[in-house]
Amino acid sequence: MMIQTVCIIVWTVLVTFFWSSAVILSSFIIHNENFTHNLAKLWAKSILFASRIRVTVTGYSNIDPGRSYIYMSNHQSNFDIPVLLAYLDAQFRWLAKAELFKIPVFGYSMKRAGCISIDRSNRKSAFESLKEAAKKIRNGVSVLIFPEGTRSRDGNIRPFKKGGFVLAVASGVPVVPVVIHGTWSIMSKKGIRIKPGNVVIEILKPIETSDYTRKTKDDLMEKVGQAICQSFEKGRGKQP
Repeated sequence: MMIQTVCIIVWTVLVTFFWSSAVILSSFIIHNENFTHNLAKLWAKSILFASRIRVTVTGYSNIDPGRSYIYMSNHQSNFDIPVLLAYLDAQFRWLAKAELFKIPVFGYSMKRAGCISIDRSNRKSAFESLKEAAKKIRNGVSVLIFPEGTRSRDGNIRPFKKGGFVLAVASGVPVVPVVIHGTWSIMSKKGIRIKPGNVVIEILKPIETSDYTRKTKDDLMEKVGQAICQSFEKGRGKQP
């Protein structure tokens, strides 16, 4: 099992360098973030293929492909990123922690692909990142956020941070709760061992934000949190 993990890690490093370079080069030639997003999908699928991870998606009927949303997903594992990128069939931009953008080549490719860096340790910088995300949403692009801010340490859903809900009420677009089942057992935060497995992405019904304000954003956060937690607990222990 450990040999398999080492092979997957080496493969991931290689394909990350290759596809990150492809994203960077294409971004200067084509100037289309949708195209670079689709290239990044190939990166994600190559990692999942090598890791023998099978993904099923439910709930596509809940969303309108032509509409902008803020997708909010639980965060169980490093594999959440390739799983969502490969199989959430929508154009979106990540709102991601600033540390990821410091990774050589990969971080710059994220920037060229239109991902938005948020520095949670700097309030002013974080506010500017939310303004940039709101601008993208007004231009018709969806954004994906992990409202927990980081991966779960124990497989349970962590408390949500408020930044994404400030963005939601400012932009006025619906929040789509997304629930990932199965990635914790593939690779938890406690170790580096990678196991093959099945994953389910569950797309829940959008939650309208037009009736919420900055003052009532906590009510929105509670409603989204309840939807994600209830679905996650309902699916816990089930094989996808």
